[in-house]
Amino acid sequence: MNTRIVVDGDSCPVKTEIVDTAAKFGVGVLMVSSYDHVIKQARGVTVVQVDRSQQSADLYIANHIARNDVVVTQDYGLAAIALAKSCRILSPRGDEYHSGNIDYLLERRHHHAKARRGGRYFKGPKPFTDEDRKKFIQVLSKVLRDMQENVQF
Repeated sequence: MNTRIVVDGDSCPVKTEIVDTAAKFGVGVLMVSSYDHVIKQARGVTVVQVDRSQQSADLYIANHIARNDVVVTQDYGLAAIALAKSCRILSPRGDEYHSGNIDYLLERRHHHAKARRGGRYFKGPKPFTDEDRKKFIQVLSKVLRDMQENVQF
C-alpha cells in the first residue's frame, strides 16, 4: 500500500494517536507544522517545518500529497484540495470530509466569515474530549484497514 498519513500539525490534538495507529498499520506519517510548534521525531514519522505565515503548512501539504494519502486537517480549503487529489481526509475529531459534505462546509465557512466581518460572532468549537480522541482512532483505523483491503495489484 502506497499510503501515508499527512498531518496539518499546527493545531492537531491527535498527533500521538496518529503515530501509534500508523505504526500498527505499517504506514508512514508526514507531519507538517510551522517553526512555532515543536513536533517530536518518531520512528516512521517525517517532520517538515515551514515558515509561520498563515497558509504555509497548507500550501506545503497541498503540493506534496498524492493519491491514496490520508490527510488529517481541520481546514476545509485544504480538505477540498486533497479531495481533488483523490486523498481521504479526516478531521481530528474523526469526521471524514468527502464530496457529499465539502461544498456545504466551505459555504458555511464563507457565510460565517461574512457575518464576522459584519460584527456577528458565533460560538467556537466544542472542547476536544476523550470521546473525540477515541472516535478519531476508530475512524483512522477503519480507513487504513479499508485501504489495505482494497489494494489493487
